[in-house]
Amino acid sequence: MHTPGKKREAWATQLGVILAVMGSAVGLGNFLRFPGLAAKYEGGAFMIPYFTALLFLGLPLCWAEWALGRYGGNRGHNSGPGIFRAVSSKRFVPYGGVLVLIVPIVIYMYYVFIEAWCLAYAWYMLTGQLALGKNSAEYVKFFDNFVGGSRDGVLFGAGGGPTLSFVALCFLLNFTLIYRGLSKGIEWFCRWAMPALILCAIVVVIRVLTLGTPNPAEPEWNVLNGLGFMWNPHTDKIPFGEALQNPQMWMEAAGQIFFSISVGFGTIITYSSYLRRRDDVALSALTGAAGNEFCEVALGGLMTIPAAFVFLGPVACEHCGSSFDLGFKTLPMIFQYMPLGQIVGTLFFILLFLAAVTSSVAMLQPGVALMEEGLGMRRKTSVLWLGLLTMLGTGFIVFFSKNLVALNTFDFWVGTLAIYLLATAEAILFGWVLGIKQGMAEIDAGAKIRVPRILGFILKYVTPVYLLGVIALWIRQQIMVSKDNQFRAIADDPVVRWSVVFIVAVSLLLGVLTFFSLRRWRKAERARQEATP
Repeated sequence: MHTPGKKREAWATQLGVILAVMGSAVGLGNFLRFPGLAAKYEGGAFMIPYFTALLFLGLPLCWAEWALGRYGGNRGHNSGPGIFRAVSSKRFVPYGGVLVLIVPIVIYMYYVFIEAWCLAYAWYMLTGQLALGKNSAEYVKFFDNFVGGSRDGVLFGAGGGPTLSFVALCFLLNFTLIYRGLSKGIEWFCRWAMPALILCAIVVVIRVLTLGTPNPAEPEWNVLNGLGFMWNPHTDKIPFGEALQNPQMWMEAAGQIFFSISVGFGTIITYSSYLRRRDDVALSALTGAAGNEFCEVALGGLMTIPAAFVFLGPVACEHCGSSFDLGFKTLPMIFQYMPLGQIVGTLFFILLFLAAVTSSVAMLQPGVALMEEGLGMRRKTSVLWLGLLTMLGTGFIVFFSKNLVALNTFDFWVGTLAIYLLATAEAILFGWVLGIKQGMAEIDAGAKIRVPRILGFILKYVTPVYLLGVIALWIRQQIMVSKDNQFRAIADDPVVRWSVVFIVAVSLLLGVLTFFSLRRWRKAERARQEATP
């Protein structure tokens, strides 16, 4: 809760907060995860569950988060637990806001490690150290050596110096920006980083779209067919209707929308809490989401898969693997085939790095907000304590680097499941606790556009059912499958087990901080009531 007499942080401009929110959303998922999923799930067929999730999950939740954040902020709260408490005075409701802390803080712990990969690859591409020829095995080996994929603890040995140096640089940059505050740090950076990011992306896309048919021996491997591979439904192996019956595709499409628009991450609800009462949230939310979709569909969708297609062919594209395989093992080799590939490759990894930083600087603001308003700490002290906590988490992930098991475990339990839980909690908070009438009135306050009234019905009924259905499908799948069973992995793999223990420990710590914050808020309220005649 805002302390009387203490100057409250705020955004300098409306454009600044839109760019900051857009920056928190635009990340590695736009340029690596989205095209990889589209290629994996029959091309254009994937776009049906993708846009369905956008309409019934992404946009409604985006409007809800902007409205809930401003609602809580104008009642003196900028933290997740505080915002939840501003909506309902019931004793246990604020603890739902702990997810607003857990999700971004834990994701930051591994995201900054991936961010360091992007920075390192930009440097290695610029200096020619990624010119490893046209043997894919060399790029796989280079990546595994850099991330310590061979064994746990290897990066803390003699050969891990370069990797740790890039991680340290990313930590320093992030905390410098966060330390400087909202307007002087995060907003300042996003106001120039977002245009620079989009400019880099446009240059790369233009180069990809002008490749033509680089291999005369394979005339079918051309840009037009590459775009067709990315966007046309693939019906040669599986009928279109049958492809749409794949529940895993619908689950991953919904997850991509969360990554894409940054709903369920805890950043939008925190950022919007620093808005003034009459600041627009309706158009701002739509603008931020539209800008992110432009980066994802119009830029990310025209870049990586078409480039891979024209040099490696359709079979290789079907087996690009994970986002990491596509971005750090396949594309560096493709840039060796491409005329001006060193320049384009450098711009591509600079693009990824800027996208990563604009996302990561948003992830600690929810924690800073709780420590400031709940525990009475100054911003600089809050940033330092969060720096120590996240450094410990990143160290854990860097140490347990073999096959990236710890990173993938963190990503699943927090970067996937916990996001669904937070999004569900926010939909229920908006639709059932705050109420549709009051919630829509909050969206309308200061609005520059009129949001369709059906949004209230969607947020109250459709979105929660959609989210709970996805979670139920996942639980059912985990019960039935033997491969990639996340519950069984906890029992079978000690690294997975310790990773889950670490996540639980961080969650309990944030829960304890929330408990003390709530007690402090109640005490302050009683003191004010006693002082009132």
